[in-house]
Amino acid sequence: MAMPVEWTALAALAIVAAIGDVRTGRVPNRLTLGAAAAGVLFAAARGGGSGIAASVSGFAVGLALFLPLFALGGMGGGDVKLLAAFGAWLGPSGALWAGLWASLVGGVFAIVVAESRGYLVEAFRNIGALAAVWRTVGPTPVPGLMLTDARGPRLAYAVPIGIGALLALWLGGR
Repeated sequence: MAMPVEWTALAALAIVAAIGDVRTGRVPNRLTLGAAAAGVLFAAARGGGSGIAASVSGFAVGLALFLPLFALGGMGGGDVKLLAAFGAWLGPSGALWAGLWASLVGGVFAIVVAESRGYLVEAFRNIGALAAVWRTVGPTPVPGLMLTDARGPRLAYAVPIGIGALLALWLGGR
C-alpha cells in the first residue's frame, strides 16, 4: 500500500508538470531532476540501500521506456525525464506500469485532440507513412513527422504521463 507521502509527492509532480506542459509546451529539468532526487532520497530513508537500488532502477526503466521515442523525434526530452522521475518514486515495476498506462492514456488523448482539431485522418495517414518507412529502412526519424517539424496539433504529454504514474501507484504496479 502506498504511503500518503508518495501520493502527495506524485500528485504534486503530476499537477505541476501538466500545468507547465500545457502552458509552455515544456517540462523543466529542475522539476524532473529535482523530483527524481527527492524520490531517491525518500527511498533511501524508507529502505536504505535496497530502497536506493529500487529507486535508481525505476529511474533507469522510466528513462529507457521513452528514450527511443525521443531519439526518433516523436517525444520531447522533458517527457522522457518526467517518466524517469516518476520511476524514481515507483521503482522499476511501477515505472513499467506507469509507462504502459501513460501510453494508453496518451493514445486516447491523441485521438481526442486530433479529432477535435480535424486532424484525425491525416494523423492516421502519417502513421501509415511512418510504418512504411520503418518497414523499409527500420526505425529512423522521418522528416515532417518529427516533433520539431510536424504540422499537427501538439499533445502536452505530461498529462498522460502523470495520469499513468498515478494509475500505477493506485493499482499497485510495484
